Amino acid sequence: MIAKNILILPGWQNSGPAHWQSRWEALHGYQRVEQHDWQRPLRGDWSARLEGVVRDAEGPVALVAHSLGCILAAWWVAHSSQAHRVRAALLVAPGDVERPDIAAHIRGWAPIARQRLPFAATLVASRNDPYCSFDRAQGLAADWGARCVDAGARGHLNGESGLGDWAEGHGGLQELLERD
Repeated sequence: MIAKNILILPGWQNSGPAHWQSRWEALHGYQRVEQHDWQRPLRGDWSARLEGVVRDAEGPVALVAHSLGCILAAWWVAHSSQAHRVRAALLVAPGDVERPDIAAHIRGWAPIARQRLPFAATLVASRNDPYCSFDRAQGLAADWGARCVDAGARGHLNGESGLGDWAEGHGGLQELLERD
């Protein structure tokens, strides 16, 4: 799969320069799906943007989602006419938008779509993610039909987690893409 068909789906507030998603974009030429408002995400707007990017892509795509990007991917698949174009998804550290403390900051994203994804997926979860318990992440992986990978105690698997280029995660993406 060519790099332009790997779509980066950041979460709330985008992914900064130290985040592995930004590093992968710079290193591998993957395409970030830019959203209109990273601070006040609207599920409908974010879904419409993803729909347009997938529709306009040449050939099949793979999704590389982090945090709210995981929740976006599941919601989008449930409502999209383009989901058949997705070959695989790497879902990292989903944010639990049904948790009251998170829902207070990110309104309008609950409920989480829980249908089985129609493509190969791997969900990577940390044992001490402050935005989603490991048990909850395992439940989402089961609902989505995704393989769940235990990343150990590494926080939210973001820039503050010190993952750098996160070669381990990138290897997981490559493995996922080779399943076809």
